[in-house]
Amino acid sequence: MNQTLINRPHYLSQLIGHKDVDLVKIITGIRRCGKSSLLELFKGHLITEGIPEDNIISMNLQSLKFENLGNYRDFYQHVAASIPAEGRTYLLFDEIQSVAGFEKAIESLRLEYDVDIYITGSNAHLLSTELSTLLSGRYVEIKMLPLSFAEFLTFNEFDDALSVRQKFRLYFRFGGMPILKQYAFDEKRSYEALDGVYSSIVLRDILDRDQSARADILRKVIRFLASNIGSITSPNSIGGVLSDEKDIDNAGGMAGKTVAKYIDLLEKAYIFQSLERYDIKGKQHLRTLGKHYITDLGFRHMLLGFRDIDRGHLLENLVFLELRRQDYSVYLGKVGSYEIDFVAEKPNERIYIQVTESMNSKEVREREIRPLLSISDNYEKLILSMDEPLVESYEGIKVRNLIEWLQESKI
Repeated sequence: MNQTLINRPHYLSQLIGHKDVDLVKIITGIRRCGKSSLLELFKGHLITEGIPEDNIISMNLQSLKFENLGNYRDFYQHVAASIPAEGRTYLLFDEIQSVAGFEKAIESLRLEYDVDIYITGSNAHLLSTELSTLLSGRYVEIKMLPLSFAEFLTFNEFDDALSVRQKFRLYFRFGGMPILKQYAFDEKRSYEALDGVYSSIVLRDILDRDQSARADILRKVIRFLASNIGSITSPNSIGGVLSDEKDIDNAGGMAGKTVAKYIDLLEKAYIFQSLERYDIKGKQHLRTLGKHYITDLGFRHMLLGFRDIDRGHLLENLVFLELRRQDYSVYLGKVGSYEIDFVAEKPNERIYIQVTESMNSKEVREREIRPLLSISDNYEKLILSMDEPLVESYEGIKVRNLIEWLQESKI
């Protein structure tokens, strides 16, 4: 097994937990976030469990070794011919979307052979094809993100003299894409590597899949979202701003539905995620207005340059991703005229979270505490900041250091 693989027990345990269950396991996530490595980890687990290697068929469909398997018929015949006559066979297919019509082959293999199937894909179109219809109720999606801060600390090598806070600054600046380990925090080379991943996402996962998409508009929307992380926007408001861009040929203005289409493409390529608003008192989701967060801060800094501004919203971005890693459903809370940064929910659990760079000033403390105090239920209320808090709670509202909170992640 590749020595650079990081053990990602949160994701690996999910695969192990679903092993031998009659569900197709679908691992999704942005390109180069570690999906291929996860399959390698799982293959290693199977071998240690005593599964014969002949009963493990592992294929990266983007490899030239399999370029002649571009359609589902050839792919099916190749795999079927490789399945041993005895014992269950474990099928591990990386970047399955490279095979046209792959969903037909996957369903046939599942029905006709004693197999347990695991596939990865870098675009949510994977689940909006016939696959979701053919496998209705017979698949489970495992959503993968780049490294958490806790994983980042384990995966990378640091000078012994660096403090945890200094390591956090590196995470904040470079992000958590595993590929960056080999560049040892060299900014120029790291951002070049991220640009390569980003270009691949734009070309392969978006423009190649939607021939009607315009590259110039797509890049404008990307830069707008990256520049306005954590800001409340709507497709109409974004369209109004971009319609004023003189280098876009867009007679008549850019409609909100056009912007919404491009945002949807970006979400399906896993480069941005949206945050809907939730009316806490009215207990209903609000479709108008929302926020967007980028899947890894390294891409934001690669696109715009590392700028010492808007740190509060970038810290929000890290908290949002951490909550998603921990399988919370996350919303932007509305309570009266106040906004709550995050309402994080699981069955029988809810946390209200405010994120701020510092709580040192009285004005900021009041601004962050007031919305939480306006919530009448008894669920946990939490403020995360970069301070080392001298006071651990205000009127029942917990106050935590954001870095320590990230370090405690079980991901």
